[in-house]
Amino acid sequence: MIVARSKDPDQIGFDPARLARIDEHFGAYVDDGRLAGWQVVVTRRGEVAHSSTYGLRDRESGAPVEADTLWRIYSMTKPVTSVAAMMLWEEGRFELTDEISRWLPEFADLRVYSKGSTLKPYTVPAIEPIRVWHLLTHTAGLTYGFMQTSVVDGLYRAAGYDLYPPADVDLAGACAAFGELPLLFQPGTAWGYSVATDVLGRLVEVVSGQSLDAFFADRIFGPLGMTDTRWWVEGDEAERLAALYVPNPRGGSAVRHDGLGSLAYRKPGLLSGGGGLISSAADYHRFTQMLLRGGELDGARLLGPRTVRFMTRNHLPEGRDLGTLSTGGFAETTLDGVGFGLGFAVVDDPIPSRVPSSVGEYYWGGVASTAFWVDPAEEITALLFTQLMPSSTYPLRSQLRQLVYAALVD
Repeated sequence: MIVARSKDPDQIGFDPARLARIDEHFGAYVDDGRLAGWQVVVTRRGEVAHSSTYGLRDRESGAPVEADTLWRIYSMTKPVTSVAAMMLWEEGRFELTDEISRWLPEFADLRVYSKGSTLKPYTVPAIEPIRVWHLLTHTAGLTYGFMQTSVVDGLYRAAGYDLYPPADVDLAGACAAFGELPLLFQPGTAWGYSVATDVLGRLVEVVSGQSLDAFFADRIFGPLGMTDTRWWVEGDEAERLAALYVPNPRGGSAVRHDGLGSLAYRKPGLLSGGGGLISSAADYHRFTQMLLRGGELDGARLLGPRTVRFMTRNHLPEGRDLGTLSTGGFAETTLDGVGFGLGFAVVDDPIPSRVPSSVGEYYWGGVASTAFWVDPAEEITALLFTQLMPSSTYPLRSQLRQLVYAALVD
């Protein structure tokens, strides 16, 4: 399955010459070596206005980016896990205010970091339990070991949880370990990007009685026809996976990272609902179209439209934005004027970021520089795929927004 242009851009409000600037602009990233290759898809009102590829999916072999190239989407897994959880919520299986320790007892009797070092941290009791909505909004007080901004993420690294978990740990084992570590803050009082969505994935498993991969396959990928989305690649399909790159510290062309990149070629021990999926542009396009259409695509309804609208409003305490509530150290999104819903960043005010967008637009991205957004006001979806880690290396996401909205002329 591929994503081909389905409508002349000028029929749905885009200037074709201005859309062509996307390829010219991002082509320069490949021509000078900063990126190996990329893929972009832009739609409006359910019609594909622009779909393009450029460069190589594997610079060393010379294999080009093609329409069906597979990409490590990392944290773009999070919206999928959030949809899975909300599908169970719609069935009445839990309430958003429920304490997660009801299903995951390892998160009872939590403690919160107060002061001290990684060798001798001082903690206090949590005065609020972690609730389901805390997981969905990253306000649970959990963190990531790779953040490297606090004593708590240092404790995660010391326990073996950096960008990847220990090789012999499954999702249940990881959650048991997270429950033993102190929280970064009292639940519900701040925003901290974290393993919360991995814990949410474990909640999906326990509540549904299915493994996370089985739930995704049966309830999301199958109904939506997402035939390319998976947890690892093998056999002939491995040839379609783009190689992973990092910036060259000495300047020049990006450098292949076979260490991290090779992990995609074997079945993971831990099914990471926060960052474990590999997908294609065609598959994630179908996922974003389902969201834009209020939870339904081609007769398959995953969520009710009111649930999607509820998920994509700002759920942060007192309606604050990430600029005032974030614990810091996060580079995947502009924080000012941006709230957070149930699995997505949500634009409350586009002005502070100085990047064009619409109020109510929601989005997320992955650490290898993939990204998507859905703009209900303009009925736009946009997808960007490449494989450069970390995502903060270049302002690819804000530049794509500039180019897309500058091309919208109706």
